[in-house]
Amino acid sequence: MYFRGLGTATPPSRYTKAECLDAFQRSEWFARLDTRSHLIARTVLQRDNGIEARRLALDTLDEVFTIDPDTLDRRFLANAPALATQAATRALESAGLDASEIGAVVVSTCTGYVCPGLSGYVIERLGLRADVQAYDLVGQGCAAALPNLQLGRSLLAASTGPGSIEHVLSVCVEVSSAAMYLDNDPGVLISACLFGDGAGAAVLSRQPHASSDAGRRIEWKDGASLIEPAQRKALMFEQRDGMLRNILTREVPALAAQYALRVLETVLGRAGLNSGNIAAWIMHAGGRDVLLALEKRFELDHGAFRYSAAMLREYGNLSSAFVYFVLEAALADDAPGGWWWLSSFGAGFSCHGALLRVD
Repeated sequence: MYFRGLGTATPPSRYTKAECLDAFQRSEWFARLDTRSHLIARTVLQRDNGIEARRLALDTLDEVFTIDPDTLDRRFLANAPALATQAATRALESAGLDASEIGAVVVSTCTGYVCPGLSGYVIERLGLRADVQAYDLVGQGCAAALPNLQLGRSLLAASTGPGSIEHVLSVCVEVSSAAMYLDNDPGVLISACLFGDGAGAAVLSRQPHASSDAGRRIEWKDGASLIEPAQRKALMFEQRDGMLRNILTREVPALAAQYALRVLETVLGRAGLNSGNIAAWIMHAGGRDVLLALEKRFELDHGAFRYSAAMLREYGNLSSAFVYFVLEAALADDAPGGWWWLSSFGAGFSCHGALLRVD
């Protein structure tokens, strides 16, 4: 399987940490929360937490403090299809393909729910064929990009004969501002300060194409997954008051680093490689502490995860869409060719990785 085109999209409104803190202190929620919560929010939004700004689907930050099920549902429906379509359109343009050439579309999200799923909106807005195969994946959190790509790879491999699928459209879209919840729990407050809105898309093809991003050929060579349900309470969404409430615990950085290394070693071992052979790291960031834990566990020099750190600083944690932005950044920077490592992790607790060959 080859990555023939990439595309990303975010809302136009950019908000810095300082702006977010100012809006919080002016909101009614500031008085509802206790002094400890005030300290946590100030600490996260004033120190260097690896994030400078986020894109949110809001005209003003005051909107984010209207937290009720109907408002959040409307925000998701108004923005998720639009962001997904924008990223997908850019991926198709990058691939040099017409929408009619797409044989299947896979859409992942965890920040909202619609039925029929988002795939139908993408099909409608892009003008995909009526007989396109459509799949909606939910509940995989920040890790969802790799399962999405794995399904795309399986669809390409399984489709043979007349009418076989030659191109799959992979889309991850998250409207984190539509999954807003506030209370005095530290994990809830910290997550509210980390996540941004955005979408990423890739066109996956049986064959490479000379006009793919930056003239590079990106081939998926091997991959692996690791899921540990016993750790699901470390990072998850729960339903409360008709809304999604994010559970974020102190164990996440260590768990992410532990499982990410196991997946890496599994795949590299099969290929007869080691981490020194990896020319570029395309990692989900999670947050600054997660990146630091990964760097330490992988025993890598500072700067190995520079593309992940750069995307985190500018966009925050984009959940499932994040790794598309990192891959796009590495290509834009003309990162050295060779073996690249693509990895995502999140709710479950789950971790996935893929070995790419980039020429």
